[in-house]
Amino acid sequence: MARRAAERRPMRRGTGAGLSAAGAGRDGRVLKLPSTATAGFPGSRGAMAAAGPGPGPGAGGKVKTLALVLQDEARRGGYCSGDTVSGQVLLELAGPLPLRGLRLEATGRARVAWSEAAGTVSAAGGCGAEAAAGPRREAEVRYLDVRQSLLRHTAEGEEGLVLSDGRHAFPFSFQLPQEPLVTSFTGKYGSIQYYVKAVLERPAAPDQSVQTELQVISHIDVNSPALLTPVLRSQEKMVGCWFFTSGPVSLSAKIERKGYCNGEAIPIYAEIENCSSRLIVPKAAIFQTQTYLASGKTKTFRQMVANVRGNHIASGSTDTWNGKTLKIPPVSPSILDCCIIRVEYSLAVYIHIPGAKKLMIEMPLVIGTIPCIGFSSRNSSITSQFSMDMSWLALTLPEHPEAPPNYADVVSEEEFSRHVTAYPPPIDCEEQLCCPVFAYIQEFRFQPPPLYSEVDPHPTDVEEFQPVSLML
Repeated sequence: MARRAAERRPMRRGTGAGLSAAGAGRDGRVLKLPSTATAGFPGSRGAMAAAGPGPGPGAGGKVKTLALVLQDEARRGGYCSGDTVSGQVLLELAGPLPLRGLRLEATGRARVAWSEAAGTVSAAGGCGAEAAAGPRREAEVRYLDVRQSLLRHTAEGEEGLVLSDGRHAFPFSFQLPQEPLVTSFTGKYGSIQYYVKAVLERPAAPDQSVQTELQVISHIDVNSPALLTPVLRSQEKMVGCWFFTSGPVSLSAKIERKGYCNGEAIPIYAEIENCSSRLIVPKAAIFQTQTYLASGKTKTFRQMVANVRGNHIASGSTDTWNGKTLKIPPVSPSILDCCIIRVEYSLAVYIHIPGAKKLMIEMPLVIGTIPCIGFSSRNSSITSQFSMDMSWLALTLPEHPEAPPNYADVVSEEEFSRHVTAYPPPIDCEEQLCCPVFAYIQEFRFQPPPLYSEVDPHPTDVEEFQPVSLML
């Protein structure tokens, strides 16, 4: 009887910004919004989160689908500071549904929490001991807090608005803060997460909500000068115990730059010398270090994300890595701008020594998001291997090559005087000779210029010849 009375009661209309945006009518008592495509709603695009069916018809209607769709999230690969987040809240009803409103919430926060171990206490009955929970450390930093009303009934003294059965769509859009946002991350003792949540407020039933995670990324450009500098470390260890030493093991390692991106291969250059009496094995690994801060305390978690192994090195032998590669797996970028969570990386080159502590060298790494656009990794590896000075590449050839110098410019006056003797004064044939004119032919002395050479092919003095005259 109560249900029939409710059905005979006239349904009241409501107003709100979300209604006009979704195309809801303002004159009818039952609000009917136009159909829209999504999953279950054909032709939808973007990331979608959907909630299950809500309370049954006894609660005033049945919610078949409540979904939240973000547009172009897959294409973007993540949102950055200042980006606009847009999408739709999709609602499908099996019958008329009274409600108070529909709101959108976007939140982002970094949160850490862990419990300190206080020690051990006796178990019940004195049959053993168990660890006692110490003080709990917690900290939180908020980066995003956005609230929007997509559908709201503001009139006082009325029961609320009613949506008719069918499909309804409520678009939304908001802008992320211009301040730098920290990259999304989930770790051992904390996380950095961003969410978009839609809440359906109902008068006769609990609120129903659906949320989806918003992937945020803070870009790190590995082309910055600080991340392009090479890193070099060296260390030596004496193997043995007390006075019974078997000799030192030395290790030198180098990487060509400090910044890399996911999927890149790091070429490693190393020199290992084994002067001990043991068989050693060189290895390399990438470590991720997560640091959490709360209540003045620090918690650290360290894990290996990639490794590579070299060949055994016998006693008295040496080995060289000329660009041995270690590929970076898909990992979170370095997080260096959060006050309670830090994610750092390092490349460790170490030597396993049987019966002794390993010899290790650690070099800092920064995993960025914008890859290096300089020389390719292979070209850089060759440059690092041979330690070549590439400054000559800055020199350019002239557009028009210069002509070779004249031979007369190459021969000095002193050398010219040594090879050329003084000639007799010219004879006036008309005055001194009454015979046919004599022709004085000078012997050709200078050969064509030789090929260029730093070494004189004829170091001895050139024999001088007397001029020869022929009488015709």
